[in-house]
Amino acid sequence: MPAHHPHAPPLAPRGRLALTRDELQAWGEAFGRAARAPLLVTLSGDLGAGKTTLAQAICRGYGVREEVTSPTFALVHEYASPRSRVLHVDLYRLDGESGLTNIGWDEIVYDPHALVLVEWPERAGTRLPEGHVPIALEHDPTDPERRLLLAG
Repeated sequence: MPAHHPHAPPLAPRGRLALTRDELQAWGEAFGRAARAPLLVTLSGDLGAGKTTLAQAICRGYGVREEVTSPTFALVHEYASPRSRVLHVDLYRLDGESGLTNIGWDEIVYDPHALVLVEWPERAGTRLPEGHVPIALEHDPTDPERRLLLAG
């Protein structure tokens, strides 16, 4: 993978930050403001680590004005932004790689005019394209009010 995706904001290169919820939201909004399509961003982490909170903040920064909710049951939500459409995908309930075809996976991740945010990307297995921007969130074992954000 290249050191820096050409459409990823400078906030994406390798980094590790301990952030409060407010700081995580501010980071996500700044990331969203700097991002440009086409861009595939994967958000991984345990339940409650802040993936949807970060996706909401990225969408706000990207210009999405409607409420961004978790697509856990619908699997894919689409949002409008003045810059491009945003596809928010949650693979938590997916039954392996074979279910990706049913949600139009290839059309989603290779959309040349979209910012694509994918929660639970590990469920895509080998069908996760190279060149995406990986962001991982972890609970901070030393401070329950913070999350560790690992980007790039």
